[in-house]
Amino acid sequence: MRNGQIQLYTGDGKGKTTAAAGLALRALGNGFRVLFVQFMKSMPSGEIDMLKRCGGENIAILREWDDSFIIEKPSDGQIAMCRDLWSKMAKRLETLRPDLLVLDEVAVAIDYGLLDEKRVLDFLKSKPDSLELVMTGQNASQALIEASDLVTDMRKVKHYYDEGVMARKGIEY
Repeated sequence: MRNGQIQLYTGDGKGKTTAAAGLALRALGNGFRVLFVQFMKSMPSGEIDMLKRCGGENIAILREWDDSFIIEKPSDGQIAMCRDLWSKMAKRLETLRPDLLVLDEVAVAIDYGLLDEKRVLDFLKSKPDSLELVMTGQNASQALIEASDLVTDMRKVKHYYDEGVMARKGIEY
């Protein structure tokens, strides 16, 4: 029986990364090793800062993005950043041997063509049985949904952003 499940937090609602960070914090509190990989994010984040403070040697956080925006289609440099981050993640898996792997915004990276979906799906099929894996991001494909054991669709019903309220430190980041 497989112990490690595959979870996917998707949808247009707020809280996907926060939910993944909360699960990582819970895992750290139980002595688990965590690898938290963030695609397409580089801004300072309270969640990441707290995970670093609480995790000590039991957490590794990988991020590689230059704050650039994707306009129409990704640049070669943006594609290279995501593929390089995927390679670093694969190497870090071998050294840290985490109990929990978070692939934050991986669904978005696939949707934009920054990562090859087949490569991600092959990884999901071959992951160690004991590894719990969490993926986040809007626009998750049907293939990602089918490959997951738990899928949470965070749906926006109402959001103050639509009224002009911008992201706030300590609340959105």
